Amino acid sequence: MSDGAKQTINRNAVYSRQEAAEILGVSLSTLKKLIDAGYLRVSRPAGVRRVFIQGSSIFEMLNETAVERQV
Repeated sequence: MSDGAKQTINRNAVYSRQEAAEILGVSLSTLKKLIDAGYLRVSRPAGVRRVFIQGSSIFEMLNETAVERQV
């Protein structure tokens, strides 16, 4: 989804790291930092290298973090 259009987050959908980064408008390295810091919950089944991110986890992170406005 690199056409610049806003994507709707589906609470019940499962997203890849790339999709979640695009939804949030951040780089993969920033997304990894959010995951490592515990802001974003992910699922990683045993023996699977992929990370799965539920839409509900994205909503939780957005609801629990403060938005800083620059003046």
